[in-house]
Amino acid sequence: MIIGWIGLGNMGIPMASNLLAAGYDVRVWNRTPGKAASLVALGAKVTATLSELVAQSDVLFTMVSDDDAVKAIYTDSDGLLSLPVQGKLAVDMSTISPDTSRFLSEQAKQAGLRFLDAPVSGSVGPAKEGKLVIMVGGEQADYEVAKPMLDKLGKAAFYLGPNGAGTSAKLAINLLLGITVQGVSETLLFARSLGIGTEQMLDIISESAVGTPLIRGKAASILADDYPAAFALKHMAKDLRLAHEAGVSTPLAESVNATYRHALESGLGELDLMAILRHLDGK
Repeated sequence: MIIGWIGLGNMGIPMASNLLAAGYDVRVWNRTPGKAASLVALGAKVTATLSELVAQSDVLFTMVSDDDAVKAIYTDSDGLLSLPVQGKLAVDMSTISPDTSRFLSEQAKQAGLRFLDAPVSGSVGPAKEGKLVIMVGGEQADYEVAKPMLDKLGKAAFYLGPNGAGTSAKLAINLLLGITVQGVSETLLFARSLGIGTEQMLDIISESAVGTPLIRGKAASILADDYPAAFALKHMAKDLRLAHEAGVSTPLAESVNATYRHALESGLGELDLMAILRHLDGK
């Protein structure tokens, strides 16, 4: 089974690396060819064109930033669906709207391409470790074909139903992520206003019932007030916007959507989502 991988960003490179480490034959294509250098060193083969990638691959993975980027890859005049893809399987792991996933699945079906939406929960660290959580929508038979590969990318892969189910679950879990990060930030600022130090409060949270690997993993960044992007705030803002557009309108959802949007507008988009603390602190 030959895998074609499209999308060599912060997540795509470690994910493709894990497939190479598992012994898969991986071909890559990217609009910026130089990004493939680390994968070539691990044994990947670079294709000069998207057409060449499709011709050589049985399964096509796409992992890009947003709805527009995914649509361009699939539906542009020279995109995947303009090529001979009949009988192949595409697995889109991008975080996009359920409507876009369903649209792409219909377009793929007309071209004879099987299609799964399979977004992931987890940032760069879990991607490198192969410990992502993967949520899958599409035909169950196609999920069974993809599952051995998904198992090399994550610690759990859930089949959830028809196309759009995977992206729906991803928006839901990222809603909780956004709420959690904002909640921790507000807690730390409240504690600080009462004279409780941030390091002390983080220790208390970590030992309490609400302590999580997420909070423990962000502690060093919080204490240093330094937020290199593991999961960029701009992507969190995008996911919350997509959740809003998909119909969520609960009080906490409305609050975090507004907060992250304002943080994005204030210029924090390229930082890690934990920089919401800096935004709320008014720095």
